[in-house]
Amino acid sequence: MDGFLSHAQFLARIGIDGPDALTKLHRMIARLRGKVIEAYPNRLVVDAHGVGYEVFIPLSTFDRLHAAEGLEVDLRTHVHFSQLGQKLFGFASEEERDVFLLLIDRVSGVGPTMAVAVLSGMDVNQFKKCVVAGDVVGLSKLKGVGKKTAERIVLELKDKVGVTETWQDAAAGQVSASAADAELALIALGYKQVDARKAVRKVLDADPAAPTEALVRGALRTLQG
Repeated sequence: MDGFLSHAQFLARIGIDGPDALTKLHRMIARLRGKVIEAYPNRLVVDAHGVGYEVFIPLSTFDRLHAAEGLEVDLRTHVHFSQLGQKLFGFASEEERDVFLLLIDRVSGVGPTMAVAVLSGMDVNQFKKCVVAGDVVGLSKLKGVGKKTAERIVLELKDKVGVTETWQDAAAGQVSASAADAELALIALGYKQVDARKAVRKVLDADPAAPTEALVRGALRTLQG
């Protein structure tokens, strides 16, 4: 598109160069803010600093943003690497991205396409309720999921990962929203729920008002130390 910088020009502008420059750029993209220049139900093209980024999104994000050309958006993102290349996925909220990451990282046989299909078929709260209740029938109604995949989602998120305990406690008010978000972020990174909770509580003991980002950083230091 006329007027847009090439990747090389953009990388030079922000001080990233060398043979692994694109890899460094992809690792940086955890959030993307800019203007929508193309809008489709399954993807957006976002102009950020003169670069047009193609971002694949679930319908939940499209609907929540009321995505349209000219709209300023602030997306939580994830770059997925595969043998076919790289794709940038975007989400309207941290919760959507956390569920996406839980699905692709913690449930065998679920890739980005299916994870996006799950989020396109039901909102995050509905998904949580299905997993907590073990509602295989409800999950299997989602396009492309099927009964066996639905069973794996329930088994591996509820029984193996323990994520439902965090969701249940947050709903009951036993843990704060920021603590629950921090636990889920750590679970998405591969930590067990019980270990994530202990690490988060340790940070909260020192700073009861710590926001989610500080809880995650502090808990990671504990878990990695």
